Amino acid sequence: MMKTRNNWKKQHAMLLAGGCTLIGLLPMGALAADEHRFLDDRQRQEANICGKTSWQLLKACQLEARDDATVESAVCLNISDRPASEACMQAARVARTQAFGRCVEVQRARGEVCAKLGTGAYDPVIDPANFVAGINNRYTPFPPGAFRVYEKRTPEGLERIRVEVLPETRVIMGVTVTTLHDTVTLDGVLIEDTTDWLAQDKQGNVWYMSEIVQNYEDGLLANLNGSFEAGKHGAKPGYWSKAFPQVGDFYRQEWSPSNAEDVAEVISLDARDTTVPFSQNGTGPVLKTRDTTPLSPGVVEFKYYVPGIGFALEVKPATGERLELVDYGPR
Repeated sequence: MMKTRNNWKKQHAMLLAGGCTLIGLLPMGALAADEHRFLDDRQRQEANICGKTSWQLLKACQLEARDDATVESAVCLNISDRPASEACMQAARVARTQAFGRCVEVQRARGEVCAKLGTGAYDPVIDPANFVAGINNRYTPFPPGAFRVYEKRTPEGLERIRVEVLPETRVIMGVTVTTLHDTVTLDGVLIEDTTDWLAQDKQGNVWYMSEIVQNYEDGLLANLNGSFEAGKHGAKPGYWSKAFPQVGDFYRQEWSPSNAEDVAEVISLDARDTTVPFSQNGTGPVLKTRDTTPLSPGVVEFKYYVPGIGFALEVKPATGERLELVDYGPR
C-alpha cells in the first residue's frame, strides 16, 4: 500500500513539473478554459453525494472488519495451547481478508445503484398533509382485514408466509401508517416475525416507513437484523410500490445505511415470461420488478404483482426457487 502511494507521488511530481513547463507556452484563454473545466469537474465531484456516501460506508465496513479481527485476536491470545492459539490468529487474519473483500463487493454494488439513481443525496420529502388513510394502490391493495399466504419449497423444507393487515395504526414522521404483520415458518417452525408500516400518498404511491424484524433460530430470538424506522438513526423511507410504474423506473424501497438498502427496478408492465398465480390465464399482464440490495451483491429476485391482488410471485433465478401466492382475501 505504501509503495503504491509513493509511486503516485512520483508520477504526480513529474506531471506537476511538466505542467509548469507548459504554462508558459499556453495562451491565457486556454489556461482560463482549463481552470473552468477543472472547477466544473471539482463541483461535479463535490455534488456526487451518492458516491461520497458509498465511500464513507466502505470505510465504516473496513473499520468494522478490522475491529472484529482485533477482538478475535485478543480472544486468541488467551488460548493456552500455542498451536491452537496460532491457528486462531491465522483464522482471524483470513476472516479479516474475506471481510475486506466483501466490503469492496458491497461498495461496487452501491456504485451500480448510484449509476442508476444519480449523484444527488437521497432525502425524500415526507409531508404528512400529502398522505391519505388506508392503502388501495392496485399493485399493493391492503384494505383492513386483508391477508396473503405464500409458500415456497426450499432444500430445508416448506417455507410458509402469512401477511395480515392489522387494525392498529401508529404515527411515523407525522404520518398515520398502516400496520402489516408477517410470520414466516419453515416446516411449521417460526423463523421470522415481522411488523411493517406503510403509508399511501395522495398520488397513490405506497411508502415503506418502518419495519421490525425478529429472526428466530431453534425457536429462540436470534437478532433484529433488517429493522429500521424512517426518521431515526438516519433511516429514510422508500417506495413499497409506485402508483404509475413505468418500465425503467429504479427506486429505493428503504434506506438504512449498512442495514436495509433494498432497491427495485420495473422490468415489465405486461410480464408473461412465467406462470403467475391468480393472474389472467395464469400468465399476465402483471407488473414485474427486479429486486436487489447492495448488501447482498449478486442476489437477484424477480417479483410479480397482479393488479387488484398485489404481490403474487417471487422467483430467484440463481436457484429457481418460487415463492407463490396460494391464498388471499378478501376476494
